Amino acid sequence: MNTMHPGMITLSTLNEVLRIRHGFFTREGGVSEGIYASLNCGLGSADDPERIVANRNRALAQLDIDPQSLVTVQQQHTTRVVVVDDSWTPETPQAPADAMVTNRAGMALGLLTADCAPVLLADPRANIIGAAHAGWRGALGGVLDNTVAAMIKLGAKASRIAAAVGPCIAHRSYEVGPEFPGPFLADDPDNHFFFAPANREGHFYFDLPGYIARRLAKLSVIDVARTPCDTFREESRFFSYRRSVLKGEKDFGRSLSVIVLER
Repeated sequence: MNTMHPGMITLSTLNEVLRIRHGFFTREGGVSEGIYASLNCGLGSADDPERIVANRNRALAQLDIDPQSLVTVQQQHTTRVVVVDDSWTPETPQAPADAMVTNRAGMALGLLTADCAPVLLADPRANIIGAAHAGWRGALGGVLDNTVAAMIKLGAKASRIAAAVGPCIAHRSYEVGPEFPGPFLADDPDNHFFFAPANREGHFYFDLPGYIARRLAKLSVIDVARTPCDTFREESRFFSYRRSVLKGEKDFGRSLSVIVLER
């Protein structure tokens, strides 16, 4: 892992790719206050919209990206992928989707997360990038499969794709109920490796980033890097939906992750 700035994390698997810039932003370095302090980039939150825009601009400035080129979608834990092509403009309505792919230089694909995993992907030879919002529901449902398939349709090759899994809730912090492993084990019995018994009887700890890495490997995406971060435990660095719920807070901030193909 390589951190270029206190408020931004990058990973070596994408740092080594020419023409690609990327960043996983923490909650540090923004202008929001209270439960949104400080770099809240989620327009879906109840934070002051002007502050959210200012935070997005601050984040994008670190990557030298024009705010007008940032593409985000209405994330709804779906498996839908949007192809960002020449028809996109800043006025284009946000589509309900949880992943984007593009071969268009200068388009910055942006994800917003607060415990779910932001997954950034790139085929350096084909100059194709992708970004997927992968919570447990989307990952199990196939959002990563659909993202890789959309990249391949544009001309990418799965074995050439490098992937970076950004900050998300860690194995030790992600306690789930007794009903949770069933769908994963029905999909693949080997998924039992991603569940460990929790202290509460019948409960488990789920390894979301580990599951994502294996899901990518099954798609022939082998070059996968992960951050060692835990959004739930590292309160000063990251927003966390689960932590906010446990604290009884009415809302939560969202962190921005970005990948762009240079012009």
